[in-house]
Amino acid sequence: MNPTKRVKTGIAPIEGAGLYYEVTGEGQPLVLAHAGFVDRRMWDDQFLVFARRYRVVRYDRRGFGNSKLTPGPFSHRRDLYHLLKFLDIEAAHLLGCSMGGQIIIDFALEHPEMTSSLVLVSSALGGYPLQGDMPKPLQELSAALKAQDLPRAAEIAVRIWVDGPQRTPDQVNARVRERAREMSLTALPAALVNEEPLEPPAFERLNELTAPTLVIVGESDDAHIARIGERLTTHIAGARKIVISGTAHLPNMEKPEEFNQSVLAFLQPGPS
Repeated sequence: MNPTKRVKTGIAPIEGAGLYYEVTGEGQPLVLAHAGFVDRRMWDDQFLVFARRYRVVRYDRRGFGNSKLTPGPFSHRRDLYHLLKFLDIEAAHLLGCSMGGQIIIDFALEHPEMTSSLVLVSSALGGYPLQGDMPKPLQELSAALKAQDLPRAAEIAVRIWVDGPQRTPDQVNARVRERAREMSLTALPAALVNEEPLEPPAFERLNELTAPTLVIVGESDDAHIARIGERLTTHIAGARKIVISGTAHLPNMEKPEEFNQSVLAFLQPGPS
């Protein structure tokens, strides 16, 4: 059965916000949480592929993509909890990239009974201690956002996270860069909104995580993402790590076939 013929879309009313979601496929639930400068479309090369084996959910966090940003206190981990309840999902495999990784880690700490496994891609980590001054590219991104120059901010974001610190734009797939840039134009303003943090932060609590965990990092990503990946691997019991060469912060977009094979092999060991 072709999953493209049965994609369900909708808006989940959650604490004053409406979260846009898409669901397709059958089987165990698998939820895809996007990075903080893009939206659900970063998973275009995974959504239907994974739906051959799983009931796949992808969604826009509040303020991203088709989900509106509403005033008032909130947390992305609590939004995820309410979304799963809305969709009658008792437990799910959780796959998150960058800030999406941080969100599913926080969620798993609060709701281990709802977490079947974790796939942490280029993951951020709540409470991770950053050292030194803010890097110059991030300073430039912040200045562009404060000036409301979204085209410039989107290009800077693509240089930081798609190109990475080790590559020039001409060394990166132009289609991947453009897809990320387009999403960034609407996603970046929402990235500035602060949510209610998890206390104590996940940095101090990784040993509490018990779900099977796969850590994926791009070979050309920023050094602090590599350090977070190492911490996740060494502090989460039984965690495995994969490094995907020739990619930076979005390995699923740069090398989708290799990424998909790695994730499916982890979720469902054995012949593919």
